[in-house]
Amino acid sequence: MLNKKEGNRSGLIVLIDPDKIKVEDVISKVNIYQEQGAIAFFYGSSQPVKNDIHAIAKEIRACAKIPLILFPGSSEQVTPYADGILFITLISGRNPDYLIEHHVKAAPFVKKMGLKVLPTAYLLIECGYRTSVERVSKTQPLPSSNIPNIVAHALAGEMIGMRYVYLEAGSGAKNPVSPEIIKAVKAEISVPLIVGGGIRTPEYAKTLVEAGADFIVVGNVLEKSDDKEIVRKFAEAMK
Repeated sequence: MLNKKEGNRSGLIVLIDPDKIKVEDVISKVNIYQEQGAIAFFYGSSQPVKNDIHAIAKEIRACAKIPLILFPGSSEQVTPYADGILFITLISGRNPDYLIEHHVKAAPFVKKMGLKVLPTAYLLIECGYRTSVERVSKTQPLPSSNIPNIVAHALAGEMIGMRYVYLEAGSGAKNPVSPEIIKAVKAEISVPLIVGGGIRTPEYAKTLVEAGADFIVVGNVLEKSDDKEIVRKFAEAMK
């Protein structure tokens, strides 16, 4: 489902928040993102969504030539207008709602919709301030200084059967996941490593790729940048 482009060390994934895009802007933005080098779209929000998630997802799916993968903050963000879904287990926290409860609620609908399921171990990493993921999930992030503990969580996720490990600093994080953490985790796991949260520059994305990230997720920086070539710059830096 997630394939890096031939010759690239890593794949660039663009995160689309349904509350931060207008239906009338979907086609133009999607075309720009995919033409400039994105290999997939993640779609979802860590907070309750106010906009019509189905209408926006349907619009994205109609013009996207790359996979549209749900990145849901809850079971209420499941829609049939996608190719697949990150079935996320927030293993860095201990809130049962995000360890199993939302999964149970969503499973019958996911099966009925025929979505490709990507079991993902999701680790929230301390970033310097309280993120929306922390507030909504009511869980504490893993201290970024305790790298052995982060590695142990990632390993546990893989051993449980997760097919992806996702290191997340949080949307607009003050401090993104460090190269040191990525290098340590990548050295111990054998499944693909996704990294997101607070990645603001192509140069830093390149550093994370060199440390071992298989996929880089950007979203907040695209919403705030006036640079029409920003996605291309990220994709080029990651080659």
